Amino acid sequence: MNEPHMSDGSARVPILVADDHGFIRTGVEAVLRDSRFHIVAATASGEETLAAIDTHDPEIVLLDIKMPGMSGVQVLERLRTRSDRRRVVILTAELSDTNLLAIMRAGVEGVVSKEGAGDGLVEVLERVAMGERVIAPDLLQRALDLSLRPEGAGPLDRLTPREKRIARLVARGMRNRDIGAELDIGEGTVKVYLHTMYQKLGIENRTELALMAVNGFDD
Repeated sequence: MNEPHMSDGSARVPILVADDHGFIRTGVEAVLRDSRFHIVAATASGEETLAAIDTHDPEIVLLDIKMPGMSGVQVLERLRTRSDRRRVVILTAELSDTNLLAIMRAGVEGVVSKEGAGDGLVEVLERVAMGERVIAPDLLQRALDLSLRPEGAGPLDRLTPREKRIARLVARGMRNRDIGAELDIGEGTVKVYLHTMYQKLGIENRTELALMAVNGFDD
């Protein structure tokens, strides 16, 4: 079945909006009205959201953290547990440390603050629809700091203190040249360190290293 298209030829993207506040759902609908994102369902609880996902099969789920019954975090975790990899964007007023780590570990694709969401929501959805992961740098740094707190043994313990620092800098998006300048070593030396780290951690590239760092180097 062919996807419906906008007048400019772009494909419509089916989206589900889950929030227990009606005015938030109405506001999101207003923001998306002239975009290519078509709301196929609007829900007010976690259980209702899971049922609507099965019924309407949205490409993107815009999910509030706090809802009656099953929370948005639990909905995201339930989707991942059943190997549902559809794109999920969290819409929230605030994120506790526990919730932040949980959504990062569950592979959330985007986070949008309810404060000022109208200004950037469409852009975030556009980028997520194209396969990007859209999470503010301050949230990534916060998640990284939380995940690197000592809480028992894990893959991170395979790295030396210098390698751990390089992992943190990679997770911040720094290039090899900038990492070298930060640590007062050559760019070539950074590459050698990274190659060794990849072997220790059983990974192949800096993207995997950055994700492992943000996710706490958990097995």
